[in-house]
Amino acid sequence: MSEHFGTLSDGTPVHRWTLERAGTRVRVLSYGGIVQSVEVPDRNGRPANVVLGFADLDGYLTHPEPYLGALVGRYANRIAQARFRLDGLTYALEPNNAPNSLHGGARGFDKRVWEVEPVGHGLRLSRVSPHGEEGFPGRLEVTATYSLDASGALRFVYEAVTDAPTVVNLTNHSYFNLGGPGSGDATGHELRLAASRYTPVDTHLIPTGELASVAGGPHDFRTARKTGYGYDHNFVLDKGLTDVPEEVAELHDPASGRVLTVATTEPGIQVYTADHLGEPFAPCEGIALETQHFPDSPNRPEFPSTELRPGEVYRSETVYGFRVG
Repeated sequence: MSEHFGTLSDGTPVHRWTLERAGTRVRVLSYGGIVQSVEVPDRNGRPANVVLGFADLDGYLTHPEPYLGALVGRYANRIAQARFRLDGLTYALEPNNAPNSLHGGARGFDKRVWEVEPVGHGLRLSRVSPHGEEGFPGRLEVTATYSLDASGALRFVYEAVTDAPTVVNLTNHSYFNLGGPGSGDATGHELRLAASRYTPVDTHLIPTGELASVAGGPHDFRTARKTGYGYDHNFVLDKGLTDVPEEVAELHDPASGRVLTVATTEPGIQVYTADHLGEPFAPCEGIALETQHFPDSPNRPEFPSTELRPGEVYRSETVYGFRVG
C-alpha cells in the first residue's frame, strides 16, 4: 500500500509504502529508501515505533545529516581524503565530511528518489547511479529489496552491477530505540556483538589499519552490557564475509523487553551511539547498527575488498529480527 508523502522542490513526488506482517509494521519512503518507522510490540503486546524518524518530508530535507533510516551509498562510511586509486587511476570524490567522503557524498543514495515496486511481502527499490556520480566510476545499477518474513523480521537484500570497475558498500542507517518514543536515550540498552576485534580510528574517524583486540576494553561487547555513549566504530565480525546471513548482534531494552537481533553476510558492523544527534532529537536517543564492509577499504588493501567489476554481482543481505525477552 502506498500514499503520497510530499513533493521535492523540483516537483518530484515522494511516496510512502507500508509493509505489515506477523506483528511488525514498517513504513518506507521512495526518497532515500528511508525506513521511516518500524512498529513492534513490547513484552505486554503494546506496539511502538523503535526507529528514529520524521513525521513529514520536510524533516528529512531540513535535517539530512543524521541519515535517519536511509539507504546510504555508493559507499557507506568514510573514504579518507575523499579519494582512492583503482587500476592505477585516482578518483576524486565529494569531500562532504572534510577532508573525507562520507556515505557517498553530498548527494548520495540517501538523497535520491528510488523507483519502488511491491514484491511479495516487500518492496524492490531500484535506481541507476550514472558514471561519475559524486566522483565514483562506472554506471551502477542498484536494487534494494526490503521485506518482512514470516516471523516479522525486516530483511534487506542489496544487489548491484557495473559497467566499469568501481567500489560499492551499501547499508541501512536506522537508529534504534527499543523503548519507543518518549522513552529517553538508548544508553541503557544492552548490546552483544560477535566481534573480537575492531578498527581503531584517527581524529577524522579513519581507520589506522590496525585490527585491535577488544579484550577487556571499552569495545568488548562479546558479553552483553550497556552501550553507554562514545561509539562510532567499525567492529570486525568474527564470522567474516559469508554467503548467507549469520547472527552477529543482539540489542536488548530491559524496560520494554524488546530485543533486536542482527544477522548479516557482511564482515563488519558500525556501532554509532549518536552522541552528536541534534534537534529535534537528543544525543544518544538511538543506536545505529550498520552492517558493512570496513571504512576506507578502497585505500586499505589489507581490508576485505569493496571492488566491483563488470560481470560480477554485488550482493549484501542483513536481517533485523524482533522479539521480547
